[in-house]
Amino acid sequence: MSATASPTEERASWVPMIAIALGQAIMSFNVASLPVALGGMVESFGVPPTTVATGIVAYSMIVAGFVMLGAKLVQRFGAVHVFRIAVVVFGLSQGLMTFSPNATLMITAQALCGAAAAVIVPSLVALIAENYRGRQQATALGALGSARAGAGVAAFLIGGILGTMIGWRPAFGLLMVASAVVFFLSFRLKSDHGRDDVRIDMVGVALAAAAIILISFGFNNLNGWGMGVARPNAPLSVLGLSPAPVMIVFGIVLGQLFFLWTRRREEGGKTPLLPLQVLESPQERAAVYAMFSVVALEAALNFSVPLYIQIVQGRSPLATAVAMLPFNLTVFFAAMLIVRFYDRFSPRMIGRGGFAACAVALVWLAFVARNDWGAVPVLFGLVLFGIGQGSLVTLVFNVLVTASPKELAGDVGSLRGTTNNLAAAVGTAVAGALLVGLLGASVMRQVVSTPVLTPELQAQVDLDSVNFVTNDRLAVIIAATDATPEQKAEAVRVNTAARLQALRIGFLIMAGLALVTIIPAGRLPDYRPGEIPED
Repeated sequence: MSATASPTEERASWVPMIAIALGQAIMSFNVASLPVALGGMVESFGVPPTTVATGIVAYSMIVAGFVMLGAKLVQRFGAVHVFRIAVVVFGLSQGLMTFSPNATLMITAQALCGAAAAVIVPSLVALIAENYRGRQQATALGALGSARAGAGVAAFLIGGILGTMIGWRPAFGLLMVASAVVFFLSFRLKSDHGRDDVRIDMVGVALAAAAIILISFGFNNLNGWGMGVARPNAPLSVLGLSPAPVMIVFGIVLGQLFFLWTRRREEGGKTPLLPLQVLESPQERAAVYAMFSVVALEAALNFSVPLYIQIVQGRSPLATAVAMLPFNLTVFFAAMLIVRFYDRFSPRMIGRGGFAACAVALVWLAFVARNDWGAVPVLFGLVLFGIGQGSLVTLVFNVLVTASPKELAGDVGSLRGTTNNLAAAVGTAVAGALLVGLLGASVMRQVVSTPVLTPELQAQVDLDSVNFVTNDRLAVIIAATDATPEQKAEAVRVNTAARLQALRIGFLIMAGLALVTIIPAGRLPDYRPGEIPED
């Protein structure tokens, strides 16, 4: 079926797409602003960077856990109505975020934002399916991906400027105003009245939410509670094991039970929480695997680089924004322009090429990473990764939407939301645990190998709780010991070298994930040029 619209196809107004795109933008702006505000929050709340990362994980965890419920609410009560309510809740949550006095309320605000986003995410896809058809629908889906990337660019720029000149809070205050704008623009959307016959599978909701929350929470606490044996600060132990990996395993088991329960409901003629029809083909499952991988990689990069710039280098949020701008701009344009290549290259070719580009970029970054993130080689790596990431996000989403009938658009949206946000939570949590773990191992190895840092000095510093700190903060810690000037200088050198080594190894591990995902990308649809299917 031709990808171009027929001469008789009526073209709809693009005005409703403004409200839809802004709905996506406020969610993406919120998430992208958190890494930029990392240094400010660490200073304001007096907590380590991994605690701030918990806010990102809390948001993504709630969205992933309840987005399938959100899809059913969209189908039951109508996309426009639930979209408006969710936008109001999102705006109020940003108020709590803006004025939060401590990290606990910050994390709570992000969890509430996640609850609102769990409804907004599936409603966006349903609204596109309701307002657009054919080539316009494919373009609208590309615009949704571009809105996500564009909001990331805006978050880094606006958050960087405001964070440097005023503080991290005003960036989130702007989202209160933006939410109000989206609410009023929503009255230009084509109204739908929902379906009274839709029933919500509460058992499925409980299984899906419990599985996703356990998996996300487990990954988020791998470093703090231990990857194997329980650490002293773990809340409990399971026969001496850390509860973090136990949570992950138990969450996976609950996930399998969810699919078994869903299949049983479908066989009984009852409405499932997630129709397995959206996952019935190998191509659709490959698209989900690819989406999870690319979003996890993006989340890991978006956490790792700002962590290094603000905490390791001690630079401002504006410097972070400038350093990440090439990546975010590239993602924005790649997500928008990749649609133009659908007539020339198959999804399989684009998928393989996208992951290959991501892998090459990450390996390149591992070898060229230095203290100067404005260097041309680093910019090249970020741009190349942005091309692959932006192309892949739009591609796999379009594969899922075009493979399912219009009435399942909300379910496709919930699947996208579950995959994206679970991947973001896992990617951020694993990046934090991985980098801190690599840092600790590198510090221990270098401390043991240098005779300057004597065992007596090591006994005065808690090396079991190594985390990312600035050289200035390290100097304050060392000043409280009996260290000589020579030992202080050596401690700073070890800290600097260990942090850079941890980042480089982290990039190589991320590159390995991108290479592995080329395999499922090879199962994406192999359409002939010009034959993107339409509903």
